Amino acid sequence: MLPSLFVSHGAPSLPFDDVPARDFLRGLGRQIGKPRAILVVSAHWDTSAPQVNSVTRNDTIHDFGGFAPALYEIRYPAPGDPALAGQVAALTGGTLDARRGLDHGAWVPLMLMYPHADVPVLQLSVQSHLGAAHHIALGRKLVALRQDNVLVIGTGGFVHNLRRLSPPGAPEPGWSKEFSGWMHEKLMVGDEAALADYRALAPHAVQAQPTEDHFVPLLVAFGAGGEKAQASRLHTSATFGSLRMDAYSFS
Repeated sequence: MLPSLFVSHGAPSLPFDDVPARDFLRGLGRQIGKPRAILVVSAHWDTSAPQVNSVTRNDTIHDFGGFAPALYEIRYPAPGDPALAGQVAALTGGTLDARRGLDHGAWVPLMLMYPHADVPVLQLSVQSHLGAAHHIALGRKLVALRQDNVLVIGTGGFVHNLRRLSPPGAPEPGWSKEFSGWMHEKLMVGDEAALADYRALAPHAVQAQPTEDHFVPLLVAFGAGGEKAQASRLHTSATFGSLRMDAYSFS
């Protein structure tokens, strides 16, 4: 049975950046193996209620600006899986979107993990306005997919405050370390109550996550690990001071 995963996807330029997280993701696909399909829960598809993309072939969405021209030429034409999309919609009470492709929260890590784009991929949206507990519960609805060789991946940022970034090579600030340390501790012991209330309990939570869109995919992955899931930290690193690129598995 596959684990569920959370990976920090970083900047859209990650495939071109010589940083530890890029090398980690390049090896992660080989470590996990090739699943039947991949369901991505990305920070960059945020809707009022759950939605699932249902296409036969995914377009590549370049949902960013100000980067090198080569980045806009990247295509990740992974097939979709409309039948599986219908199953995910039924599990989550979501609706289907027959036009949307893959945003960079999905294709950036996937092009490193599965560079041949030969695994069917679909996306499930987040509802960041509904908070942490909603996303743990949303993840719990996906547990059965793991038994069917579907890899559930949440992608976002373990610490994600773009206004507090530092120059390359700068040390990680204390507030980022304290938030990350608290979060790691709660994930490793599976403290669901603390995670659901992290906004009030975690040190520097609002500074580490000014908005919740990049954090709730982690909680979906946690929920998809099932009741009393065992967490494992697969990677930890930071770029630009506080842009934490941690990754976890749950099983």
